[in-house]
Amino acid sequence: MAIFAGILTSLPFFFDAIENRNGRLLPDFILELIPARNFSIAVFFLIWSCCLLLLLRIYRDPMMLLVTLWAYNTVTLLRMACIGLISLNPPVGLIPLADPITNQFYGAHYITHDLFFSGHTTTVFLIFLCLKKKGDRIYALAASILLGIFLLGQHVHYTIDVLAAPVFTYAAYLLALLFTKNERSLLIPEDLPS
Repeated sequence: MAIFAGILTSLPFFFDAIENRNGRLLPDFILELIPARNFSIAVFFLIWSCCLLLLLRIYRDPMMLLVTLWAYNTVTLLRMACIGLISLNPPVGLIPLADPITNQFYGAHYITHDLFFSGHTTTVFLIFLCLKKKGDRIYALAASILLGIFLLGQHVHYTIDVLAAPVFTYAAYLLALLFTKNERSLLIPEDLPS
């Protein structure tokens, strides 16, 4: 929780710093085929509905909370490192995402240089990985796919940003499982006496 709080506290400063950089434009033939449209409402409905679903499930499953926190902390630090090392300018035709909730944390301006890799896709895909019920997982996976499509349709990210997000997220999830192996083993009895 302390790492999570530290990350949340540092994000506004981090995003301010990267917004002042000038980076490269990437060629993206997929974005060139898609006219930009505003999908902000759909994007944030998918994100916040998945977050709410996760909150409802972790309420009764502290181990899910622990795995989710470790994975989120890991993938967020990894994402910050990638964004710090790979300076990109936003895609041509970008329509900024407008979310009244996250804009409270990041300020009134829009963040457009947090590109490689997509944090929105990462968040929803991580929720998919952490959920346990089949119906929940189907919803979160469908939300991840739709979210990626909407982000590309709004030209918020390059195609590589969206495609790379699940790969990095899955790696962070596996690390979280490794970090919590001992705690998870305490919940599953190895041998029951006969």
